[in-house]
Amino acid sequence: MKRALALGAMVIGAAVIAPHVAAADDYYRGKKVFIVSASSAGGGYDQYARLLARHIGKRIPGAPTVIVQNMPGAEGVKAANYIYNLAPQDGTYIGALPRSLSLSKLYGQHEQSLLFDPFSFQWLGSLKRDTGVLVVNTKSGLVNAEDLKKREVTLSSQASNSPNSMYARMFNAIYGAKLKPIEGYEGSTAGMLAVERFEVDGHLSGGTTAPLKNKIEGWMNAGTGKVLLQFGMNRDVDYPDAPTVIDIIRDEEGRAVFELAFTEQEIGSPYVLGPKVGAAQMDILEKAFIETAKDPDFLAEAKSENAPIYLLDAVTIQAMLKKAYGSPNERIQKLRELANVKAH
Repeated sequence: MKRALALGAMVIGAAVIAPHVAAADDYYRGKKVFIVSASSAGGGYDQYARLLARHIGKRIPGAPTVIVQNMPGAEGVKAANYIYNLAPQDGTYIGALPRSLSLSKLYGQHEQSLLFDPFSFQWLGSLKRDTGVLVVNTKSGLVNAEDLKKREVTLSSQASNSPNSMYARMFNAIYGAKLKPIEGYEGSTAGMLAVERFEVDGHLSGGTTAPLKNKIEGWMNAGTGKVLLQFGMNRDVDYPDAPTVIDIIRDEEGRAVFELAFTEQEIGSPYVLGPKVGAAQMDILEKAFIETAKDPDFLAEAKSENAPIYLLDAVTIQAMLKKAYGSPNERIQKLRELANVKAH
């Protein structure tokens, strides 16, 4: 009798579970999932978005078709606003956003155009973390960080509000360097070409992409380029002898300001869902994201593309944001002041 009751319970349990499994499989079957990349085709963020798109579909029940849709504009604000406000909130649109969007409201920059709340995005996670580098042409005669205090050092930069210029201004104020960003270069490719031609002494990147690292490797092998400093919480393993600014800044509050700024680099290459996407779809996609990031085939292809994978989960990202936005007001104001962004 007991055996019959147990078997009956198992049958009832299976009957209850089966529809849920079927529902999860059926939801995405035949659908298209769009990864909205905030960068143009061929950029560093786009490289990771396309890599993810080629693999995540097989980890989503129902195996939907995954398509990358490029939506560059306003340093990623256009894509972020779209995912938050306009994209269908049905779990078929994933935002591949630049790291800077995570701290955009903390900087107080162009707040009127930021039609999203970073805490209301549903974060899937990140596939990388960034470390910027200060690379110089060896013709400049610059050998170490102390040399950056001795004379004006010109750097190629995109714009006043880009990391190329903001980090330079912060480093000047905190360390006493004499970096002079020359703005107007269209992206890192043009900026690195200016270094190669010795139009400027060097280039300070916000992060490192495969093309940029390949260029630096060629210069280092030829003896024409040198990485002097790294701008991030952790040293890039490819440049073990180049210290980070955290290593050399002695002022405790100065280090704390840079650590706050580098939160976005630790967040790296984040992926988000809109604020109204249902919990069931969020759970499915978050699980698929994490499984993809650990998949041997995915990791092998990433390695072949010189795209290092560093998985950061949603809980960790949310904790990092909470810590950053909860920083002492004086520190946030100092960051805004040094980055030359008007405080509100």
